[in-house]
Amino acid sequence: MHSAQMLAQVTSDDLLSYGLIPEFVGRLPVTVTVEPLGHVALMRILTDPRNAIVKQFQHLFALDEVELVFTQEALSLAAALALKHRTGARGLRSIIEEALLNVMYEIPSNKQIRKCVITGAVIRGETDPEIYDEYGRELGADLHKAA
Repeated sequence: MHSAQMLAQVTSDDLLSYGLIPEFVGRLPVTVTVEPLGHVALMRILTDPRNAIVKQFQHLFALDEVELVFTQEALSLAAALALKHRTGARGLRSIIEEALLNVMYEIPSNKQIRKCVITGAVIRGETDPEIYDEYGRELGADLHKAA
């Protein structure tokens, strides 16, 4: 039996035998457990809520007139890393921030940048984000020279 399934079957007697005092257990009207978040749930947390992590960063980039795009692979990999590191939804923000850190400092000083694409390779730390100008030309390695 999975630990989450076992935890869902905990009773007040179990809490007492674990060592909690009866006065405390008596004040717990309901004992509730939650299931751990899976890969699909973590991906939805990145994109679906009104204040989703991806939407927040897209808004920040839009303030500098830059479109921020995440590939499906990037979102999937971010969710997989959060699962692997057992950080859950809280770890998603730090994974995304790490991928965007350098480009976030570059955008305000380089007015040529109009689009930033985050791929799976960026999330893995293997490459920098793909950066494009207003004509769709990749700025890439010449990013510092273009400023």
